[in-house]
Formats: sequence, C-alpha cells, structure tokens
Amino acid sequence: MTRTTIVTLLAICVPGASLFAQEGTEVPKGATPLFSSNETLELTLIGPFDEVFKDRGQESEDHPGWVAYRTSDGAYDTLEVEIRTRGKFRLNRSICSFPPLHVRFPRKKAEGTLFRDQGRIKLVTHCRTGNDTYEQYVLKEHLAYRVFNAFTDLSFRVRLARITYVESEKDDEPITHYGFFIEDKDEVAARNGHEVVEVPRVPPLSHDQPHLSLVEVFEYLIGNTDWDAFRVAAEEEECCHNTKNVGSLHGPVYAVPYDFDWSGLVNARYARPDPSIGTRSVRDRVYRGICRPDDLLERTLEIFVAKRDTLYALVRDQEGLEDRELERALEYLDDFYEIITDPRKAKREMADRCRG
Repeated sequence: MTRTTIVTLLAICVPGASLFAQEGTEVPKGATPLFSSNETLELTLIGPFDEVFKDRGQESEDHPGWVAYRTSDGAYDTLEVEIRTRGKFRLNRSICSFPPLHVRFPRKKAEGTLFRDQGRIKLVTHCRTGNDTYEQYVLKEHLAYRVFNAFTDLSFRVRLARITYVESEKDDEPITHYGFFIEDKDEVAARNGHEVVEVPRVPPLSHDQPHLSLVEVFEYLIGNTDWDAFRVAAEEEECCHNTKNVGSLHGPVYAVPYDFDWSGLVNARYARPDPSIGTRSVRDRVYRGICRPDDLLERTLEIFVAKRDTLYALVRDQEGLEDRELERALEYLDDFYEIITDPRKAKREMADRCRG
C-alpha cells in the first residue's frame, strides 16, 4: 500500500475524535499514555486481514499494517505496526471468524505518540462480523476488566476502541466494531513496583492473601470459574491459568486475572462450564476461593459492599451495551449483592464451599 493510498483512506475512514482526550478519568500512577485515559479511542487499523486470518497457529507470523488516527492538533497521521493472530479457543475458525490480534508498535517509531512504550499488545476483537451479539461480549468483557480496576491497581488496564478495519489488499468495504487493548503484563508489574514471576506453580500460601481473596471474590462476582492462580492448565506452558503473577520469587506473589469471556457476566454462547465444576451454565456462580479463616473473607466482602455504587455506575456507564444486556448485567450484580449482604447465604454459597 502506498503512502498516497493511506492518505486517501485517512480522509475516508479515520474518525474525527482525537486520540488524546483525557478528561473524566481516574487512572493509576505510572500508566503509559495509551492506558492513561478511559476515553474511547477512535482509530483505523489497516492491514492484509485475509492473509492475517489464514495464519492461526500458535507461531503465527507478523504482517505489516498501519494504525491511522488524528493527532492532538487535528492532523491525520499513520503509524506502521505489525499484526498477527493470537489466542487459543477464540483462534478456532469455527468459533471466531475475526480472531483476537496482537498489534506490535515499533518502539522507535511510536515515540512521541499515544502508543509510546507499548511494544506488542493484545487487541480483543468482536469475533464475528455481522452478529451484534458478539460485539456485546466484547463490551461486557471490557466491563469485567474495569470492575477489577475499581478494586486494585494490581490489575490489567484496558482501553476501549471503536475501530474501523480496512483490508489493504482488496477493495472490501471497511467495517467498524468495538474492541479493546489490554495492558502488557510487564507494565502492570512495573507500575506497581514488582516483577513478572514466571514459575510452573505457585503454592497458595506464597500469594498475598488479602489480594488473593480479592481475586477470588471478584471471579465469583463475574461468575468466572475458568481460572487457576496456582498451577499450569493442561496444554499451557506458563503458570497460571488466566492469571499472571507479579511480585517477587521470594514472595509475596500477586495474581492478576484476565480473559473473562467464559464468565457468567459475559455469557458467551460458546462458553461451557468445566464438567468438574458441576454446573449446567456459566451463569451459575461457584466460589473457588481457598479455605482460610472466615474473617479474611468477611473483610473482603466488606470491600465489595463499599464499592457497590461504583460497580453499578460502571455497568450503567458501559458504552455500547444494549438495553437488554444492561438489564441482565444489573440483575447479575443484584444476585451477587443479595448473597454477600446476607451472612447465611454468604456462608452457604461461599465460605462452606471453599477449596481445601
């Protein structure tokens, strides 16, 4: 694709909003520019997507592409990037015709832009074009990340984006969908003064216990059982399943959860509960916290009660949610608070079902 062609595409496809809007945000100290705002990005991603999507192996190759956007002074600009597919379950062609992506921003070329210091980061995409239900999954998974952000800076920051995808090798009609970028694990560790801990397993007592309890209750809130903070899952190489560990090899370790599309909150049509859990639907909550003195769980539940208004506001303010999905999300939150504010229900559904 020539520079002239890119400029022409810019005039047609790049939305008018600035990428540098920062107002109305609360973000952790040390966040990189991309994750220093909760404002929705408006940008265009240009690339040979037909070729990118054919390459769905675990060792997929990078393909040249461009991110097109308006700069803070209103001018059009582009940044060369590299694009490739990623993931496991959603990489399956029968599940997602539009798979998740990795976008690599060359560090030297990205200096002075919104994408400074990013390197290779994850982009969660809409999975299937032409089916609005799948776009709702993107928005609800984004919401799950924002919910955990409300409790701790030891969490993955995310940035919602309204992305226009342009096929660079054919005259296909551009498509526009929601997606979101996920902060790199090294950035999460660095802004919290920690290192990424890469080990085959983490004994429960090596974890910071108040933080681990926070993770356990959060996963229960969103109805997610597809995680493990202690060991490697089958066919995975890194510990731990859908959590990344930061901290120190000498301890303590902090589990940082991610990948929530199999949660009850998202309720994706392709999601199925693990048979060992014993439930029929991912909407059925199962507490998977470890057994410990009850007072820690009680203190953790008090934190969630204190954040109640914040969480309801996050749900109501989630951009793009259809009315029906909004009501379902609010009802799911209602059910959670009905349990944790009733001592007998909390004991029956959570404390008495802990993992020994």
